[in-house]
Amino acid sequence: MVAQINDSSERTDSLARRDKRAVTTAGLPLGLTAMKFWTRSEFKGCNALKKKINPTRVPIDKKESTRWLENMSQATPLLNDPQRCVHIGDRESDIYELFCTAESLGTHFLVRTCVDRLAGDGKHTIAVEMEEVWIQRPHRLQVRDEKGDRSEAILEIKYRRIRVLPPIGKHKEYPELLLTIIHAQERGTPNKREKIDWKLITNLPVRSRVEAIEKLEWYNMRWKIETFHKILKSSCKAEESRLRTAERLARLLAVFCILSWRVFWLTMMNRSLTAVSPTLVFTALEIHLLDQLVRNKGTRQPHGKSLATYLTKLVRLGGYLGRAGDSPPGNRVIWRGLSRLTDIELGFTIGAELVGN
Repeated sequence: MVAQINDSSERTDSLARRDKRAVTTAGLPLGLTAMKFWTRSEFKGCNALKKKINPTRVPIDKKESTRWLENMSQATPLLNDPQRCVHIGDRESDIYELFCTAESLGTHFLVRTCVDRLAGDGKHTIAVEMEEVWIQRPHRLQVRDEKGDRSEAILEIKYRRIRVLPPIGKHKEYPELLLTIIHAQERGTPNKREKIDWKLITNLPVRSRVEAIEKLEWYNMRWKIETFHKILKSSCKAEESRLRTAERLARLLAVFCILSWRVFWLTMMNRSLTAVSPTLVFTALEIHLLDQLVRNKGTRQPHGKSLATYLTKLVRLGGYLGRAGDSPPGNRVIWRGLSRLTDIELGFTIGAELVGN
């Protein structure tokens, strides 16, 4: 299964960005599948229109939300297997038109919902119907707070397949959908983090507690996007760029997105596929330079010429000490090592051209 994760962010009030990334169920980032830039002036009259009529009656093509649909339509064909793709989004992507788009594309979605829609015969809402559902046996989940400290959350889970109705005023444009609602609420109140209270909606079937937990774990992958943005902002320093035009800024951010993905990919590769060949990640010149710059500790190489050996060399180049109590190398030390290696490789290449091979 490949999850395509939606997210949006802004550089200034005049330029906005929305993108979509693909990750595996193991959390390995595969790349960027869609990216869209636009200016706020395109939707200047949208808020004024919402004051005159019910927001649910505003056509989707008049809202910024239409970018969610565009990204889904652009990204799904890239993987050439829509049935294996699950589009994951936060509450901003809780859009009925997006659900219908997924159905028409033959793909799946998993979205955190914030709208209590009409359900069943139209005389009650999703929330009312979910109150009748029995809570499943509690599930224990390992979570981290903002400082990275681990703790355990006990979740009460319930789920039901429900007939969901389109928004009032759009029932002639969009069909009713048979969707699964999953509620996961944490017992008690944690001290150092927000209480988990997820309400998810999906077109995937959920027939057991195990399948419901699986969907919660998939939704938890959405936080990988925050890690990506952290690299984009803290390592690439995208917010500090001072370019005069939106076009130049868009081009710069496109390059930064590739660099951020590579750093994130290397970090996760270091934790999963370490036994593969280093040529999967590094060029022959990079491997040669790492061998010359970072000598192996001791006489034995526990991983031989595997990827693990050269990723260890890379993080040591970035200042990672690798002591017994140290946590696995993160994105920042990967960035520093990769940045140093790139500078050294550039100098080596220029030197070779000047003095000859």
